[in-house]
Amino acid sequence: MLRSAELGGAIKELLNTEIDVKTVTTSTIRKELKVFGNITATGGGPLDPACDLQIDVGWGRIDRDGRISSGQGKLDERDYTAAEREAITQGAAGLGLTPEQAFTQLGERTCDVYLNARAYWKNIPTRVWEYSIGGYQVIKKWLSYREGKLLSRALTVEEARYVRDVSRRIAALCLLQPQLDDNYAAVKADTYPWPAKG
Repeated sequence: MLRSAELGGAIKELLNTEIDVKTVTTSTIRKELKVFGNITATGGGPLDPACDLQIDVGWGRIDRDGRISSGQGKLDERDYTAAEREAITQGAAGLGLTPEQAFTQLGERTCDVYLNARAYWKNIPTRVWEYSIGGYQVIKKWLSYREGKLLSRALTVEEARYVRDVSRRIAALCLLQPQLDDNYAAVKADTYPWPAKG
């Protein structure tokens, strides 16, 4: 029962984007999460927040009824780099997970998600990118409302970091799944046997 409450509390924190979560979005970030969602320049070097954070690759559009809909955008699915795989493997070990368990939860491949031709969020695992709440892909839906022509401005640095932090929150949720499965099995095996009537 106590373990269920602890896991529920962890999920509540991860889903509440109004608060920081220690080791996920603030403090010393967990090794496996640190490599997710960092905003990166396509040609290397620094980005200029004044001109490099405009989203213009078609993540959002206005449909015939005047509603904002998700567009196709620009995403490159790829294999993890050796350094990314190593960080995930080491981080998984710290969580008591095997590499196989970690990559099952995160996905065997990863994505680079573009703002524009100059900048992208590097290494968002496929299962993190595909993660849905209420039938909508979380990150993709957020991006659809921030397309430059709809927002009428570029992202702020804080907004660009928000995508990084959300990718880390979702990855942490994905990596909780084996613990949630084990807890469910333990609870199921220890239910109260209600006596039969009469």
